[in-house]
Order: sequence, then C-alpha cells, then structure tokens
Amino acid sequence: MLRTRLIPVLLLQNGLLVRSQSFRIHQAIGNPIHEARRFNEWNVDELIYLDISRDDSYDLRRDDHKVKNLTGPMEILEEVSRTCFMPLTWGGGIRTVAAMRECFLSGADKISINTAAYRTPQLIRDGAKIFGRQAMVICVDVCRREDGRPEVVIEGGRELTGADPVDWVQEAVLQGAGEILLQSLDRDGTAQGYDVDLIRSVSDVSAVPIIALGGVGRYEHFFDGWKAGANAVAAANIFHFKELSDRNAKRAMSKAGIPVRL
Repeated sequence: MLRTRLIPVLLLQNGLLVRSQSFRIHQAIGNPIHEARRFNEWNVDELIYLDISRDDSYDLRRDDHKVKNLTGPMEILEEVSRTCFMPLTWGGGIRTVAAMRECFLSGADKISINTAAYRTPQLIRDGAKIFGRQAMVICVDVCRREDGRPEVVIEGGRELTGADPVDWVQEAVLQGAGEILLQSLDRDGTAQGYDVDLIRSVSDVSAVPIIALGGVGRYEHFFDGWKAGANAVAAANIFHFKELSDRNAKRAMSKAGIPVRL
C-alpha cells in the first residue's frame, strides 16, 4: 500500500521564512536554514520551499532571522540542500528551462512552477522531457468566487484567470506534470481545514498525485484531505507553532487509518 506523505511547506520572502494568510499578510518567523536542520530530525517525508518574493531584494532585516552571507534564492537553496536529507522541492520565480536546471544543480530534487506553467504550458512539457516527469510539480492556486465556484489564480493570487481548476489540472497533466500541489487561497492561514470539495473534484480527474495545501489548523484536517483524495497532505503554519507536530500528526493519521511511514 502506498504511504500518504506528510510534507511541511516553508515560505520564503526576500530570504526570510514567513507565515502567510490569504496570500496577503506575511509575518517573518525564522531562518530557512535552521528550519531545514530542524526538519531533518522530524518524522516528515519531504520538504517544499516556495519563494514568494515579489522582487529581487534580499535585504535581510532581522538579525535573529538573518541568513548570513547568502544574498539570493539559489544560494539559500544550495545551503538548504546541504542540510536536507529528504526529497526537496523548490518553487518560486521559475520561468524557463534554464531556471529549472539551475535549481537542480543547486540541490533541488523537484521544482514547482505556477504562473509560468499556466501562461506557457509548453514549459511543463519541456521540463518533463529534459528532467523527467517525476521532477515537475505544478502548483495550482485556487480561490472561490462569490457564487462558490472555484477559479485558478496566478501571480501570487493577484490575477484571476477565469479557468476551472479541474480543467487546468487535466491540461497540466497532459503536458507532463508529475504532481499537483493544490492550494486554496481562501483557506491559507485560516486553520479552518482544507477545501475538501476542491480536493475531491481535482483528485477525481487527476492521473498524478495530488498534494493538498491550505488551511490546516488541527491534525484531524490531514485525515480530511486524505479522505477527499489527496495522496500527500501538506501544511505550513502548524509545523511552526505546535511542538512535536510531526510526530503527533503522524500518530493522529495512523490512528485514523491513514497509511503513513512511522
């Protein structure tokens, strides 16, 4: 039986580790290198780093959160990869095959692309052909309209596309996506649980694994995501603010009947 993966997601903004709420509010909470070292001692299965910086400024403001002598995302990735002894996915600002190659050379096992994949689906096909389908994680951000219908958003949640996530996921898989990182903008940072209807609708049509993200506030929410069809359950804030969250999450998942690696 395939094990359900438990995956912390770490968000980087201008070199600092941040927590996010609704893709708009970001609070600096730590040093990305220290976190990688901490997670190595935890019972998690993979790590995902997403660089959500909107410019190239790496003015690391707080000494306690500072990544000393590292001035850009690839230098941070190289340092993280030296410390990380589990599969590592890196995303953010990847718009070309050359940028993908730089990520892999810097230590990433997989790359995550979002806006560039939507604007140029051929980029998925090119990446899969060169680096392998298993290395291509397509991040699909979704918000709900006033009438409740889901819609794909890009550019960090700032641009509506009018696209239905089910249609876009099917196209991304056709182009060569190896996994889908499915993230609810509306649930981001709310601790209200996953958008299980969204997960269910996408998992029903996807031929590749779905990683659910957005809204986890209790360990029980991981079960909800798995029951809705997610092959891996991911979260950000709960891993930063609850002690022993990896072990307690795995215990809760196992107790609920989810096949996990203990």
